[in-house]
Amino acid sequence: MTLPAANAPAIIMIHGAMNDHSVWAHQARHFDGAGRHVPAIDLPGHGHDGAPALSTVEAMAEWLLAMLDAQNIGHVALAGHSMGSLIALEAAARAPGRVTHVALLGSTWPMKVSGALLKTALEDEPAAIDTVARWSHTPGHPAAGDSRALMQAVAARNPDGLLHNDLAACKAYANGAAAAAAIACPVLFLSGAHDMMTPPDGGQLLPALSRARMVSVDAGHQMMAEQPEAVTAALAAFLVSA
Repeated sequence: MTLPAANAPAIIMIHGAMNDHSVWAHQARHFDGAGRHVPAIDLPGHGHDGAPALSTVEAMAEWLLAMLDAQNIGHVALAGHSMGSLIALEAAARAPGRVTHVALLGSTWPMKVSGALLKTALEDEPAAIDTVARWSHTPGHPAAGDSRALMQAVAARNPDGLLHNDLAACKAYANGAAAAAAIACPVLFLSGAHDMMTPPDGGQLLPALSRARMVSVDAGHQMMAEQPEAVTAALAAFLVSA
C-alpha cells in the first residue's frame, strides 16, 4: 500500500561531482508539489556554506547520515547521480533500517576516471570542466552549456581543486560491490542510453543488484537535464513501489 505523502519518507537527492542541488530542480519541484519532503542538499565544499570538501565517498556518506540526524529526518529514500550514486549506495549499506529506496542514476562501479582527466583537473581545472561538460551530454545537446556554467559557478565559490577531489574520490571508492550486496531495499538503476561517463552496463554493480529495477532514458550522463520528465516519471513510479 502506498503511504500518504505526508507520512512518506523524505527524498534525499544527492548531486554528482562539481555540481550542487540545482541539478535536481525539475525532480524536486515535482515531489515537493506532491507533498513529499525534499530537502535541498549540497555536499560540503559544493554549496555556499564555505565548508571544506570531503575527499572520500565513505566520508560523504557519513556526513549525509549525520546531516539526517541533525535535521531529525528518519526514514529516507535516496536518489544519487554519478558520484552521488556511490554516496547513496554507501549510505544505504551503512543504514539499512533507515533507507527505504535507493535510486542510482548514471552509476557504475568501479567508477573509472582516466589519469589524463585527473591530471587536467589538478593542473587546469577550467579545461577539465570543459571536458566533463562535453562528455556528460549527448553530442551537440544544448544542455552542455548549462552544465559547464554550473560547474564554473561551483568552482568560483569553492576552493581550487574541487573537481580533482571529486573525481579522485569516485575512482578510489572500493566498497561498491560489498555495499550493493548489503542493500535489501528496492533499487532503481537508471541509465542514459548515450552515457559516455558511466556506461549503462553498470560494471560490477548490476550482478550485485540482481533484483534492481532497470530503466534507460534517451540521454547522456546528465540525464536530469536532457530528459527531466522521463527521469522524474521513472523516479515517481519507483518511489511508490513496495
